[in-house]
Amino acid sequence: MALNQSIAFAGSPIDRADNLRADPAALAGLMNWKARLLKLDGLMPELDEQGRLGWGTLADAPEDAELVFLGLDRSEGGEKPCFAAVPAEGDSRPRMANPQLWALMATLDRGDLALYGGARSLTDWHARHRFCAQCGAPTHLAKGGWQRTCGTCKAEHFPRTDPVTIMLAEFEGRLMLGRGKGWPEGAFSALAGFVEPGETIEEAVAREVFEESGVRVRDVTYVASQPWPFPSQLMIGCHSHANNDALTIDETEMAEIRWFTREEVAASMEGDGPFRAPPPHAIACNLMQWWLEKTA
Repeated sequence: MALNQSIAFAGSPIDRADNLRADPAALAGLMNWKARLLKLDGLMPELDEQGRLGWGTLADAPEDAELVFLGLDRSEGGEKPCFAAVPAEGDSRPRMANPQLWALMATLDRGDLALYGGARSLTDWHARHRFCAQCGAPTHLAKGGWQRTCGTCKAEHFPRTDPVTIMLAEFEGRLMLGRGKGWPEGAFSALAGFVEPGETIEEAVAREVFEESGVRVRDVTYVASQPWPFPSQLMIGCHSHANNDALTIDETEMAEIRWFTREEVAASMEGDGPFRAPPPHAIACNLMQWWLEKTA
């Protein structure tokens, strides 16, 4: 059964125009009066009077700022090149450390949220990768911001996306959900963890569930994915079946792990259950809604 819901941060309305990135002359030709600059305060977006993403011109960019090419906006006819400026510093804080950002995600429309998410991931990566990982020398922006090149050893560096599995584990009609260390009381979500080198997605799901809960799972299936720009991850949503329900919780990472019935999950998704469900812009919410529809 496919997930029949929109995924937050997916569905950017602009054409990334990959064919233009390796053509310096073509990129230079786009940097004219028609070009738009995404207004950012550091990595936070500035909104217009309608609560949409704010846009200026390239003249609004800070002096000597590096500009990344986001793509071409064809939504209003013609082609408007879109750029963003790399901030002075990146942001490695957890998303929940910035309440303003958390609230903002709930207000932007789907297209703006996707466009901002991509721009945030890209500009944040540039801000935190100004030096070569191979020799330590300064790097410079290349291919419209989709590469950095070392000026000394010529190594090429590319914006990274870290794969993360986020998974539901089911046993006899109940769903395993957890509350991480430092989370608010009553807040539960799907378990999640980074895919490690040399692992398949299925292996990462099984390992992470076992490490955090002590439960072995099988029959791992892919459901959906979500770009998550904090700082730059791809959340890979999966479903699995547990062999048993005996929990051995990793207390270094998890505050609680519990099994919930379908009725409890449904009530919590409606805001009247035994736990606080994930927010709508998190793929965990989509996965839980998918499970409810699958088991109806």
